[in-house]
Amino acid sequence: MLIKKQEITALSDDIRKAIDGKEVDFRDNREGLWSILKNDISTLVRINNEQRNTAQRDRDLLADYLADISHQLKTPLTSMLIMVDLLENAPADKQEEFVANIKISLTRMEWLVATLLKMVRLDSGAVEFSMAEISAGDLLKKAQQPLEVLLDVKNQTVELSNDTILFCDRHWTAEALTNLLKNASEYSPLNSKITVNSGINPIYRWISVTDCGKGISKQKYPGLFKRFEYSQNENGYGIGLPLALSIVRGQNGDIEIDGGGKETGATFTIKFFK
Repeated sequence: MLIKKQEITALSDDIRKAIDGKEVDFRDNREGLWSILKNDISTLVRINNEQRNTAQRDRDLLADYLADISHQLKTPLTSMLIMVDLLENAPADKQEEFVANIKISLTRMEWLVATLLKMVRLDSGAVEFSMAEISAGDLLKKAQQPLEVLLDVKNQTVELSNDTILFCDRHWTAEALTNLLKNASEYSPLNSKITVNSGINPIYRWISVTDCGKGISKQKYPGLFKRFEYSQNENGYGIGLPLALSIVRGQNGDIEIDGGGKETGATFTIKFFK
């Protein structure tokens, strides 16, 4: 098979353009080894472009998270530096107060960094979920453990209405459920009851958390799952719900909101589609 010099030159030029990131269509629908070669080059270029785009998305994602970490740590770090400067000459009672506040800030910062790193892993697809059957009751028991002190201080109880078998990753789903329970506790009054329910239908299995708060307006729905949207809120950084959503979506699921209102609390429902 004879190949014209012009064809080789044109192919070489197209390869250089592809290396420079320009879009080139190498496909050739004719028969013969030359066409096969051009189609193979087209496949290699497409794979290379996909890998390059994936790498760029990962770099952008990491840059966004690093910017978030930097921004969120700036305020507590500044506050702690001021307290450290004042600590040496402060009265004894003030020294105890400063030390206590520094410990609280350090604990919150540790949680923030750990949570953001989990979100980086989830959003970059680096987490492998171990799917298995687990009862809603067992999942709730694991999810409640980190919140025992908070629930005890506010004298709140958590009640499970139905104990359904779910199909999900036990560890990660418990973490998502912990964040929903924490959110429900923070927006419920003292001496209240948080209701957890679960069920199954032809489309998905689900588990829900209902608080005893005043409800959520629909205008706030989109911001609930954006990182730091409510970071100025006294209840936290505004990252627990976004983390929960990332965990659930990584398992072919979603979180639905019923804002409640008129003396009915909000309900967050985790859905795992079949």
